[in-house]
Amino acid sequence: MQKALVSISRLPDFALWDKLEGRRIPLSFDIEVTARCNNNCRHCYINLPPGDKAALRDELTLEEISHLADQAVSLGSLWCLITGGEPLLREDFFDLYRVLKKKGLLVSVFTNACLVTDEHIKLFRSYPPRDIEVTVYGATGETYERVTRSSGSYAAFRRGLTLLLEGGVKVNLKTMALRSNMHELQVIARFCRERTKDTFHFDPMLHLRFDGNERRNGEIRAERLSAEEIIGIEQADPERSAAMEKTCGMLETAVPEAGPDYRLFQCHAGGESFAVSCNGLFRLCSSLWQRDCLYDLRQGTLAEAWFDFTPRIRAITSDNTEFLETCRQCPLMNLCQWCPAHAHLECGHMDDRCGYFCRVAHARAEAFGKREKAASR
Repeated sequence: MQKALVSISRLPDFALWDKLEGRRIPLSFDIEVTARCNNNCRHCYINLPPGDKAALRDELTLEEISHLADQAVSLGSLWCLITGGEPLLREDFFDLYRVLKKKGLLVSVFTNACLVTDEHIKLFRSYPPRDIEVTVYGATGETYERVTRSSGSYAAFRRGLTLLLEGGVKVNLKTMALRSNMHELQVIARFCRERTKDTFHFDPMLHLRFDGNERRNGEIRAERLSAEEIIGIEQADPERSAAMEKTCGMLETAVPEAGPDYRLFQCHAGGESFAVSCNGLFRLCSSLWQRDCLYDLRQGTLAEAWFDFTPRIRAITSDNTEFLETCRQCPLMNLCQWCPAHAHLECGHMDDRCGYFCRVAHARAEAFGKREKAASR
């Protein structure tokens, strides 16, 4: 699965936002409760086998997760995303979920739905989640299981999704645009939009493995669509096309007149959110796995990570002239989804150019009427 930080919707006339203005508070956090998964998806950047003993041994315990949540709440956290791997694989998922809810957190869950049972529905009805986000890998068994490489997974997914929807649980649906399901994307979109309103989205930008496994990275690269194919599927979907055109305009940035900004982290990572791995490693965002940017919460506190460690990471600068004079000066930098975390996963360095993302950004800019700016780079 591909993941994203829990989004924070700004509510009108909510006095809390005025009080928080200008303050650096960890309002939300992701916690990967396991790296294990019941599926073996071709494009996944984190999954390990369900019975992986080393992964199971390293996972944060229920007590550690509870302590971490206490620390987060004391610092001001309101939202929590439970993700993985597949969270429902944990034998203590029910207790884990209840612990987080009883601390007053708004809780979201990312799942493939294959393991959902009647007992999960009772849990979610008793302690309603903010939402449950389910990834749909195909609208037919053949396509779905081509992606998951798990026999019987399509039937399990359909059964679990039906339980969630009929149980009245708030569900958001998404898919990853892959070479293995590209031929079925319009059918997948229709499948999702028939079941949930105004929540379906798809993502063609596949990220490489957190563990750097080259064999698996090769599989991910093989699943990536070309820039031209991505533009084609985005323009073929009216809702996506309209959203993408708006996004292109919003994400273009002005080239600084005073020369390059040497700071690597220009995003909001570590500003109002953070992520924690299944073995307790604090990161500014879920994709940031450069070893110097990891803080072991088993050896320290969340307050130390947030107030001392995070500012040091955000202050990291680059002396890579090529990067500073190209990517850092490019008005499409945000549109290409470049960031230090993705650059490290792609190239091994946090201040390097990501060729694949760059090609997609320029293709999008040209396709959505930004030819002049794109051509200037």
